[in-house]
Amino acid sequence: MAKIILTQEVTGLGSAGDVVEVRGGYARNFLLPQGFAIAWTRGAEKTVESIKAARLARAARDLGHATEIKGKLEGSAATVKVKAGAEGRLFGAVTVAEIATALEAVAGEAIDKRTIAVKTTVKSLGAHTVTVKLHDEIVATATVNVVAA
Repeated sequence: MAKIILTQEVTGLGSAGDVVEVRGGYARNFLLPQGFAIAWTRGAEKTVESIKAARLARAARDLGHATEIKGKLEGSAATVKVKAGAEGRLFGAVTVAEIATALEAVAGEAIDKRTIAVKTTVKSLGAHTVTVKLHDEIVATATVNVVAA
């Protein structure tokens, strides 16, 4: 087992600044080379505070602010314009970055694309549901309408 410090959120493992133990091969072959984590040492333990401070700066300011953004996202649908064929099939798929840009327009706030979860790949026109983790305790369910450009 290897002890590591996460530098960004890894689904199913933890958030940035968390100290976790994982199998040695997972850390050595995936997390460390991809930049998702750094090896734990006593010196690196001091960087945990700066990583957590950066995470808090990116996250919503507080619970009330996250609730306010959730209300905006769930109150109205975001619209993404894409190229589509005659039968509504898209040329490619809608990316999470495009969804984040559309949600930013609705919320009036910056939405980090890493906080957006899409259940299935968006490859057709119409309404699709995505979830956005705004705060550790607040998750918004937003509707994204995909329309032909």
